[in-house]
Amino acid sequence: MTMQKDAGVSVEAMIEDLRTLVEVESPSRDVESLAASAKAVAGIIEHRLGGHAVLVESEAGPHVHWSGGGEPKVLLLGHHDTVFPLGTLDRRPFTVADGRVTGPGVFDMLGGIVQAVHGLATLADRSGVEILITADEEVGSRSSRALLEERALACGAVLVLEGAADGGGLKTGRKGCGAFQVSIAGRASHAGLEPTAGINALVEAAHQVLDITAIGRPEAGTTVTPTVASAGTLENVVPAEATVVVDVRVESAEERARVESAFAALAPHLPGARISVEGSITRPPMPESAAAGLFAVARRLLPGIEGRAVGGGSDGNFTAALGVPTLDGLGAVGGGAHADHEYVLIEAMAERAGLVAGLVATLQNA
Repeated sequence: MTMQKDAGVSVEAMIEDLRTLVEVESPSRDVESLAASAKAVAGIIEHRLGGHAVLVESEAGPHVHWSGGGEPKVLLLGHHDTVFPLGTLDRRPFTVADGRVTGPGVFDMLGGIVQAVHGLATLADRSGVEILITADEEVGSRSSRALLEERALACGAVLVLEGAADGGGLKTGRKGCGAFQVSIAGRASHAGLEPTAGINALVEAAHQVLDITAIGRPEAGTTVTPTVASAGTLENVVPAEATVVVDVRVESAEERARVESAFAALAPHLPGARISVEGSITRPPMPESAAAGLFAVARRLLPGIEGRAVGGGSDGNFTAALGVPTLDGLGAVGGGAHADHEYVLIEAMAERAGLVAGLVATLQNA
């Protein structure tokens, strides 16, 4: 079975629904804004699919849950929080031009939500289908993880609505990811009068950055990247404190354990300096085996579509780690996630809506 390219959806209607979501800005951790965004998501789901979308309150903001009734068989999983601060829309308004839709959050991942809802709307039977759109994916999914894992286990299959891989491919594997903060405590002193009386936390941080970078094993798919550092107060004071924040990506559980052990074993170089480490690899790797069966279905529906393992994490990491079949990257085709040039290709919107619908129909009848 293959799918029809237009899938019976209206691209114009999808664009208008996407405009509605983008113009309700939804930065992570802004609970008031996320409450408004959740209501907008729920409104679109109810308008297009009927039924009632439940707002699940949390400390991070409301998650949106909808069910088509019947025995759960497939979970459509996404998030409505974005990385852009309030006011981004003033500088970069929602725009449709030259075959692209642009605006904060269009690709990551409001476009995927809209496409999935419109694709599902083409199915007369929506039983067994659940939609969960969370409010905190961009900041670690701490408040939503238990809920999304519960619904993934109940449904038995997960379609993740994150943006497509480069070239429109599906995401069949993801690295595990997390962050660490290394804090250094030294001792302040006058940089001119008594420079040696202090313990320079900035110098110690420089040593730690080199030690941290050496933990990486690119040949094993492990990247360990210092990304943020801070130290010092004034130019004439030996710094007493410093911090280094590190992004970590791993492909295997073995590398996850090794990296976490290596961070725990970091030791100071300067006499008297003290080191403390916080953090972990919070998203486990998503192995390609988790997507194999669903990807085979996608290839039958859309011959020639590619699958790719990528470095970024998503909530699909959590569901795949539970052993639930998970296929990611089913959202918008475009690019520029988290960047000012973020965009969605209009010509691919109907096809992606149809792909989601085809996958759902196949799982309903499995």
